Amino acid sequence: MRRTLVRLITLLALAAAALQAGDNSVGVWKRNIESTKYADANPNPITYLIMTREAVPGGLKITSKGHRKDGSVIDYTVTVIYDGKDYPVSGVGSVFDTIAVTRIDDDHFPSVTKKGKYYMEGMTTISNGGKTMTIENHGTDASGKKTSFTVVWDKQ
Repeated sequence: MRRTLVRLITLLALAAAALQAGDNSVGVWKRNIESTKYADANPNPITYLIMTREAVPGGLKITSKGHRKDGSVIDYTVTVIYDGKDYPVSGVGSVFDTIAVTRIDDDHFPSVTKKGKYYMEGMTTISNGGKTMTIENHGTDASGKKTSFTVVWDKQ
C-alpha cells in the first residue's frame, strides 16, 4: 500500500512538472510602450513596466514593477493557479484587485481581471518563437465605460 502511494505521489509530481515545463509565458518581460495600443484614443498610462512570471505548481507567480506617467509606482504580486478562480493581488499600482487565469496550451492563457466596475477579459498569447507576449483585453474601465487595449511585451 505504501509503495503504491509513493508511486502515485511521484507520478502526480512528474505530471505537474511536465505541465509547467511547457509554459512559454514564464520569464522576464518588458512592456513595449510603443507597440501597446489603447482603444478610444486613451493614452498609454505606463512609462515603464517589467513583469516577471515564475512557475509555481499548477500556475504562476506574477510580479510587476514600474511606473505610470503621473509618477505613481507599480509594484504588485499575485500567485495564480490555472483553475479560473479569482486570486488577490497584493502591493500597489495595479488597476485590478483579482485575476483568474486558465491555460489552453503552452502559448495561450485566458484571464479575467476585476476591481469595482473595472472588468476585463483577456487573452495572453506567446508568439515569435517565445520572444513576444501579447495580452488583448476588452471590458469596462474603472468608470464602467467599455474599452479595449492590447499590451505587447518583449522577453528579456
